[in-house]
Amino acid sequence: MLHRSKSHTTFVKLEAFLIGTRLFSPPVTPKPTPSSSHLPCNLNKASIHQWNSILKDHVDSGLFDEALSIFSSLRSSGARPDHLTLPLVNRAVSSLTRRFDVGEAVHCLGIRMGFCNDAYFCNTMIELHVRYGSICSARQMFDEMCVRDVVSWTSMISGYVQIGDCREASWLFHEMRMDGCGPSPVTLAIVLRACLIKKDSVGGRQLHGFAVKSGFEGHELVENSILTLLTKVGILQEAMEFFSRIQKRSVVSWNIMISGYSSVPDISKVIDLYEKMKVEMNPSFETLTSVLSALTKCRHLRQGKKLHCVVVKIGFMDVILHASLLDLYAKCGELASSVRLFEEFNTKCSTTRTVMMWGFIQNGQFREAIDLFWRMQNEGFEPTAHSLQGLVVTYTHLGALQFGKGIHGYIIRSNFVADSKSLETSILNMYANCGSIDLARRCFDRMADKDIIAWSSMIDGYAIHGYGIDALALFHQMQEEGIKPNSVTFLNALSACSHSGLVNEARKLFGCMIEKFGIIPELTHYTCMVDVLGRSGNLDEALGIINSMNIQPDGRIWGALLASCRIHSDVRIAIYAAQKLLDLEPNNIGYHVVLSNIQASNDKWNQVENIRKFMREKEFRKKPAWSCIEGKQGLDLFVAGDRSHPLVGEIYEVLGCLAKQIEENRAM
Repeated sequence: MLHRSKSHTTFVKLEAFLIGTRLFSPPVTPKPTPSSSHLPCNLNKASIHQWNSILKDHVDSGLFDEALSIFSSLRSSGARPDHLTLPLVNRAVSSLTRRFDVGEAVHCLGIRMGFCNDAYFCNTMIELHVRYGSICSARQMFDEMCVRDVVSWTSMISGYVQIGDCREASWLFHEMRMDGCGPSPVTLAIVLRACLIKKDSVGGRQLHGFAVKSGFEGHELVENSILTLLTKVGILQEAMEFFSRIQKRSVVSWNIMISGYSSVPDISKVIDLYEKMKVEMNPSFETLTSVLSALTKCRHLRQGKKLHCVVVKIGFMDVILHASLLDLYAKCGELASSVRLFEEFNTKCSTTRTVMMWGFIQNGQFREAIDLFWRMQNEGFEPTAHSLQGLVVTYTHLGALQFGKGIHGYIIRSNFVADSKSLETSILNMYANCGSIDLARRCFDRMADKDIIAWSSMIDGYAIHGYGIDALALFHQMQEEGIKPNSVTFLNALSACSHSGLVNEARKLFGCMIEKFGIIPELTHYTCMVDVLGRSGNLDEALGIINSMNIQPDGRIWGALLASCRIHSDVRIAIYAAQKLLDLEPNNIGYHVVLSNIQASNDKWNQVENIRKFMREKEFRKKPAWSCIEGKQGLDLFVAGDRSHPLVGEIYEVLGCLAKQIEENRAM
């Protein structure tokens, strides 16, 4: 029997504790709704069948609070609940939050009324405990059940999957079959979800075979669960073969396949699937969103515009689709189109505003991003962790440490950090990039659960400040704590060696990355090694690395070599690197300037004049530098040579005074 240890005294105490809740309070007449009935005129003569009918109507209509009020009226009328009443109440409690106390009272009431051997009541109690995270209580009820049906097993398995205990879920599934209870399609879908969490493709294939033998392969839920598993673990070819064998493909099936190829992303396959889907059925909003996501990742603006036209023809756009279009235009460099689309959409919400804010950040429009955030605040929108992260990133780019500290304080007071690792890491990066490495380390040390991104960010922070030894110490500490470094971690560690002149350490890291961890170097890793060797004067070795790469070199790696040639006045390699650079990026003014300076340092004035003449003929213009100053009234941005600031007269007057004072001090 269920929970026989619960004494009558315990129930009385619990019932007394709940006096004043809707369950035991005076009856309240529910608001009439189209899908519900009114309370019986004569409460005392109403049958339990009538009460159950009214209760079910309210639960089915989503009026869960009203359903609890009706149950309170039922109890006050003296009617005796039957085997259907309490499960209906459990359904209402399961759909609410913070009403677990009511569920416990219903549980005690069910035991007193002798429903502890009723499978329907027990199943709803298991679901209620699982819903509120009380998996131990749910398991105790399950173990004490005299008769278990497929719903009992499925509910318990689902509970373990929800808390991530996939091993116990798999064991229960095995026990279910040994007990002679055949799983339902829902059971298989839940166990397949457990395989997905574990990335267990072998177990998924075994379940697929079991589904075929059990006659469930043609069931839509099972088919879509198998498809989801195959696409999420990256077995797209096998997923495609399975998809092609499905006789009646639903919109969900198509969306799973499109989403799978979108995550890779394989843009040609996404478009091919999308075109084939249109022959069979109309795409849903989820379909269009997945296709847009793939186009955005590949910066495929032309196809994105075509899809935008399709959305316009449909004549309706939901929030997610609108946000996806904003993201597409912003990431493809058409910020003006993104802004125009944002302003034209009538229903603006926190999601679209946050996406637009990140669009400004990605395009370097930091002032506009800040303005949009404060507009959101003034319009009454509560900030999300993602929008706050955008503001932190903006202050990081502007070097606005004091404003960053202010928003950090707000985040702590609002307890946002506890729910977002990425927000914590962004704050760490903000302090590191704004020159406060001690505060960055303090943030890092306070992080309860450090992932690989946090470790890599802290190593990068030390690299920026030239603390190569500290960066390498942290790199080794990370491995001691069981965190395996990835390619980004190695890149940051190599960068730390570059900034600190740790040549031998860089060579060891580069070798360790390949030999111990099996990470194939990317172009960025090679660039870092060329920079380390070049700065230390090992220019021939640096050039040898470039020539031995199995990757096509780009402008950055040749630029790193050219910059090192300037430091060590190596004209021979400098000319060779400059020629490679100019072949790759003939219109990059920076490389022409570096080559000109190298020639000038070696008194090659004819070559200097030729380079400068070429730059004049091509009308090259160097992008002006800018700086940001934090003041009491906010942020002020200054661009070199710009006289558009409203206080330009006063600014130049102060500059003149400072220049005059400098000259006077020199003369003394």
